[in-house]
Amino acid sequence: MDDSIRVSDADRDRVTAQLRDHFAAGRITPGELDERLSAALNAKTFGDLRPIMADLPGPVPALRGGAPPPLRATPARAVRRRTPPFPPLILLALLAALLIPGTGWLLAAFVNVILLFWVMTFAVGAVAFGRSQRRSHHHGGWQPPGSD
Repeated sequence: MDDSIRVSDADRDRVTAQLRDHFAAGRITPGELDERLSAALNAKTFGDLRPIMADLPGPVPALRGGAPPPLRATPARAVRRRTPPFPPLILLALLAALLIPGTGWLLAAFVNVILLFWVMTFAVGAVAFGRSQRRSHHHGGWQPPGSD
């Protein structure tokens, strides 16, 4: 198959399933598995997939019309995280605000906004809870046993 042909999601899934099998067999380390999975999920052509599997036993992906990918416990969307997780970005932003001169006010403003949001959420929740308690009390809500 020509290395410039674009791969489908099924082709990428098949390669990632093979990589997990090779990891389970002990042929690649967890770090190598992460690198190869990332490369496989970002591959655009068969030429991008071939080097990923070149040093592992078994067929190099020529795919199309082959056996369907094996069933797996984790869905493809769980493996296919293409964006970085959110919390490390927040920590990086806070670290930058602490280390870059003149941005201390930005960190203080950020903390104030978070505290204000928390206080407002608590206040709105308390008011809503109080209203629901008064409404159930006035409209024949719970009554103690024996008061019929």
